Amino acid sequence: MIVVTGATGNVGSALVQTLAAAGEQVIAVSRSATEPALPAGVRHQRADLTVPATLSPAFAGARALFLHDTGISAHLMDPRAILDLAKSAGIQRVVHLSSQGVLTRPESASHGQLGHSFEEAVRGSGLEWTILRPGAFASNAYAWAESARTERTVAAPFGEVGLPVVDPLDIAEVAAAALREDGHAGHSYTLTGPALSTPRRRAEDLAAALGEPIRFVEQTRAQARDQMLHFMPEPVVETTLDILGAPTPEEQRLCADIEKVLGRPPHTFAQWARRNTFAFK
Repeated sequence: MIVVTGATGNVGSALVQTLAAAGEQVIAVSRSATEPALPAGVRHQRADLTVPATLSPAFAGARALFLHDTGISAHLMDPRAILDLAKSAGIQRVVHLSSQGVLTRPESASHGQLGHSFEEAVRGSGLEWTILRPGAFASNAYAWAESARTERTVAAPFGEVGLPVVDPLDIAEVAAAALREDGHAGHSYTLTGPALSTPRRRAEDLAAALGEPIRFVEQTRAQARDQMLHFMPEPVVETTLDILGAPTPEEQRLCADIEKVLGRPPHTFAQWARRNTFAFK
């Protein structure tokens, strides 16, 4: 059995689907009190990663674990306690969803320092480990969903600054390979899309997927900051805006790890948009 934490998230839900389609027995872990929509045969287990003991029922009989933080609650997690529990339950392999910011923003408490502490716990766990370090997610465009539906307008800062945004499905398929196959232990993969994509271009790709015009409005940094503070802590907002507005060369570098693992190029943002038009209609 394979345990997937964060099973209702953008990567976790795609990973559950991918593993189930491959015939794996999957335990989907989330904090949801209600049963989420899951593929046939997948078992849901409610647990809170900030309380490691709640994971015990999910870990019993499992052989591999997909581990990532819980977003704004990540600073409350004890990854070493989680991994010790996993090892004592007989789990042999862990795939950790980290962030490219561990390398590119090491001074950042939210992106670098916290992520580094998680990675250190994974590497010191005594389990076979693989670390995934994606950059910006294509699915961040879900933030445009309401305005795209109601006004056919989207807004973002730094309209001409490109990042190689990555499709969560690609992350999930790399994770599935690392969980199911040998040969990935001890590897850290940087996961990016196949090309630099600006916010303005992503709006154009979304319009093409919908078959309708979408108006792009370029925000100031201050406007974007005010909006993001509604759902992100201030340190995360500031570092995120730094990445969006002044990415480092490493944050703009196109990496070949997805193609190396999967034997195919990563999806483009346009492909992600065509697959997810339902969210913007």
